[in-house]
Amino acid sequence: MSGKTITPQLQRELGVLGATMMGLGSIIGTGVFVSIGIAAGIAGPAVIVAVALAAFVATCNGLNSAQLAANHAVSGGTYEYGYKYLNPWFGFIAGWMFLLAKTASAATAALGFASYLLTTTNLMGRGLLVPTALFAVIVFTAIVLSGIRRSNLVNIIIVSVTLLSLGLFVIVCLPRAVTVGAENLTPFFSGNAASVLHATALMFVAYTGYGRIATMGEEAKEPRKTIPRAMIVCLLLTMLLYITVAAVGIGAVGAGVLGNVTQQAQAAPLEVAIRNVAGPAAGLVVAIGAMTAMLGVLLNLILGLSRVVLAMGRRRDLPRLFARLNQSGSTPVLAVLVVGVAIAGLVLIGDVKTTWSFSAFNVLIYYAITNFAALQLSPEERLYPKWIGWAGLASCAFLAFWVEQQIWLVGLALIVAGLIWRTAVQLLTQN
Repeated sequence: MSGKTITPQLQRELGVLGATMMGLGSIIGTGVFVSIGIAAGIAGPAVIVAVALAAFVATCNGLNSAQLAANHAVSGGTYEYGYKYLNPWFGFIAGWMFLLAKTASAATAALGFASYLLTTTNLMGRGLLVPTALFAVIVFTAIVLSGIRRSNLVNIIIVSVTLLSLGLFVIVCLPRAVTVGAENLTPFFSGNAASVLHATALMFVAYTGYGRIATMGEEAKEPRKTIPRAMIVCLLLTMLLYITVAAVGIGAVGAGVLGNVTQQAQAAPLEVAIRNVAGPAAGLVVAIGAMTAMLGVLLNLILGLSRVVLAMGRRRDLPRLFARLNQSGSTPVLAVLVVGVAIAGLVLIGDVKTTWSFSAFNVLIYYAITNFAALQLSPEERLYPKWIGWAGLASCAFLAFWVEQQIWLVGLALIVAGLIWRTAVQLLTQN
């Protein structure tokens, strides 16, 4: 009888539709309902270019993530790819960056939900933003604890409502955009190249929910087919949607209106835009879609983050107790709980621009490692041309340093802190 311990595995329950909807639920949310406003305040109408550039970077990253996940379909995403194709230090940095970046993204989603809800109910400015966001974190942590099947069902409902509301936004605002769009889009380049690159870095994060499909590879049926198909569909739909919403929104009300909303510590630019065009009733519908979108992102981020904590617990980069599953093998309970607590901690910052910018730097480092790992694939494992790996690596490394200087300095300091943590753990383990 072997003395080797068998690591419990999560159940494979996600098909192409489920994985695609999980990806869309992770992507379509904070990015389209909040960060377009933040980026418009930085780059003006040229945010449309930033959205397109970010789409190219995201496509390279998505294809590289897909081929890695197809060949190594386990929970943990780039954390596991770094270990397998590079070395443990790259793997650890990827996992560490993912936890930092996506915890910040989840906090942004919770704050975005609270902002749309309070704006809609005329309760904004009464000190309820953070408590409302914390309540959302608690509820959706509980949903994730109930297992992947229930989480998937909730996600499909959320994505459907979100897409309907965005469709309404485009239909309602398009006539105004056609009428006054030329005026609102002029001058198109109101800033400089640096502002466009800064906006591109922020908008790239708005696409990166597709990584949730790879992170949850252990739960995908036939991963070599399911994961690439789901990622490609997600990216195509998201690119079309983001560019359309950005062009129509700015054409209808101008980049200044969208940018001013987020600079005033609110996070409801699309609702404000459609209210200006069609009044409160249309704003209510978009607000409902925005709220469901934020909750969908929050749900999927808790799922993805908990799976990375699970993987890091298995390798003892985090305490081993986080690798424990419940009796049915469907949920890493302690990993989910610690993720919920971490997100709640960042929610206390109460500023969507700070949390989103922090996420941008960390996620760009994470995907730089993803692309580097994809370059190590053998010809037999490779699904796409090698130049896609080089393009993704170069673009992520370049864009990472176009966010605010203090943000990337903090990010680098946290990388060092993470490496010190891992070194200390390794020394304690050896002793």
